[in-house]
Amino acid sequence: MVQNKSTKWILLAVNCVVALCIVLPILYAFSVSLMTPSEIFQYPPRLLPSGLYTQNYTDALRMAPIFRFILNSLFVATVVTIGQLFTGALAAYAFSILEFKGKKAIFMLMLCTMMIPSQAIIIANYLTISGLGMTDSYQALILPYLTSAFCVFNMRQAFLQLPTELNEAAKIDGCSTFRFFISIALPLTKPSLGALGVYTFLQSWNQYLWPLLVTDSKEYRTVQIGMGMLQNAEGNAFGPIMAGVIMVLAPSILAFILGQKQLVAGLTAGAVKG
Repeated sequence: MVQNKSTKWILLAVNCVVALCIVLPILYAFSVSLMTPSEIFQYPPRLLPSGLYTQNYTDALRMAPIFRFILNSLFVATVVTIGQLFTGALAAYAFSILEFKGKKAIFMLMLCTMMIPSQAIIIANYLTISGLGMTDSYQALILPYLTSAFCVFNMRQAFLQLPTELNEAAKIDGCSTFRFFISIALPLTKPSLGALGVYTFLQSWNQYLWPLLVTDSKEYRTVQIGMGMLQNAEGNAFGPIMAGVIMVLAPSILAFILGQKQLVAGLTAGAVKG
């Protein structure tokens, strides 16, 4: 009993240290974003600002159209998330519930695509998008990411948790395959959908290389590219840069906070049956 309590306190202490290592840089960035230029370069360095110097946020908005970049990222991440959940759930339902010839072979082939790094196919994707005349557009940012083998795999695990009796009873009552999918299967797998939604949104929000490759104008740039523009605009303007970082981080942190319960529930929901 004493050993269990000691282990619990040790784990708690380790978790607190790890949490501080993650949170402190964000808090310091927020602190720097509210400092005057003289306070930022003061030695020894200050940890807290003497007041609320909001000029850094005004300068950041002047140096780059950050709100436009945030709206672009929100739109792209939302559409990609909806697309991956829709296509992933449909494919996963087929692989888990339906019976058809070659199902296992096709599923294994799909899993093999998860072992291919995205960087290995980025040139092929670019040549395809360029050949279709879609560069510097929302289509270029969205289309290559509307499907995900990872999403299919996780949703399949969630559908495998459903009792087979549900499907049999639905068939007896005259429920069609698609209606069972919409009315029964999807509502019962909401935790997995929520977890994948949060994960996909954050992953799309943090995209850098692909948006940099396929967009040229500010009209379609995303927030990650916008941060690079801030850094190049005025060299060592650390105050506006940190203000931009905070504005870019805020939506992703909010998305994680709102979806935290679904994320934890979804990650554990499909861990029993393979």
